[in-house]
Amino acid sequence: MCLLFRIMKASRLKIISSLIALLISQISLIADHEQLKKPLFRFGAVADCQYCNQTSGVRKYSLSTQKLRDCVEHYNKLDLAFVIHLGDFIDRDFESFDKVTPIYNRLKAPHYHVLGNHDFSVTDDKKALVPAKLGLKERYYDFTYNGWRFLAIDGNDVSLHAYPKNDPRTKAAAAFHRSLKAGTPNWNGAVGKEQLRWIKEKLELATKNNEKVILFCHFPIFPANVHNLWNADALTQLLGKYSCVVAYINGHNHKGNYGTKDNIHYLTLKGMVNTTENAYSIIEIHKEKLLLKGVGRQDDRLMALPANK
Repeated sequence: MCLLFRIMKASRLKIISSLIALLISQISLIADHEQLKKPLFRFGAVADCQYCNQTSGVRKYSLSTQKLRDCVEHYNKLDLAFVIHLGDFIDRDFESFDKVTPIYNRLKAPHYHVLGNHDFSVTDDKKALVPAKLGLKERYYDFTYNGWRFLAIDGNDVSLHAYPKNDPRTKAAAAFHRSLKAGTPNWNGAVGKEQLRWIKEKLELATKNNEKVILFCHFPIFPANVHNLWNADALTQLLGKYSCVVAYINGHNHKGNYGTKDNIHYLTLKGMVNTTENAYSIIEIHKEKLLLKGVGRQDDRLMALPANK
């Protein structure tokens, strides 16, 4: 009888141990699943704040200060790696920067700018001051975070609006524009040869370092659109040669847009300035996807990453 009791007791202990092991295994699986749902990191992205003390039927320029405040307050409640504004911080007048820059600088996360065409809608004597006014040491630059490299490029490199009227660069841009298809808008721009070489060098470095790359610019380059850079094809061809490139994110076309080419996501964010409703984004970086969570008019979007990314 004593032997039987010991056998039964041992069996119960074995069953209990097995149940505990099973429970631990299930808890571990749940934890792993929850971990997969969490992003590696996330960042904020805003397009076309485009403030000035005016308004129009669609573009509510003067409302952008309050929209930007609401955006900054929301971002400051989140754990963000950084925030990027994708150009056209103002619509016109150098003094407009003084209205929106203090609001943007309240961000707790590191925050960056790319240059838009309207950022240069200032008097000729102020055009050279615009990058520094936005806190930029260089007109195009890069930074890294958690194994990812981000390139902030300047689509105003070749431009009819970024330099004074009599500047040789303006005359060169006019000649470049005349060589394009008739009717090409003069309010876009192009990336110059030196900057294209710089982008190529950064992509080579990212490939060597096994980094993934996202590019930021004000102007789109894909799909085909009236807002695209004058030399959009040169840039898409370059990016398509590098498997490290994951996405190209821009503003300028306030309606937004999206396309894929060579396994690269080309994403145009909607402009904050349009309508009375806000528009900005939180973009999550996951191992297997990019997940855009839009606020206001900005749509959500899931962008899967191929295995080779």
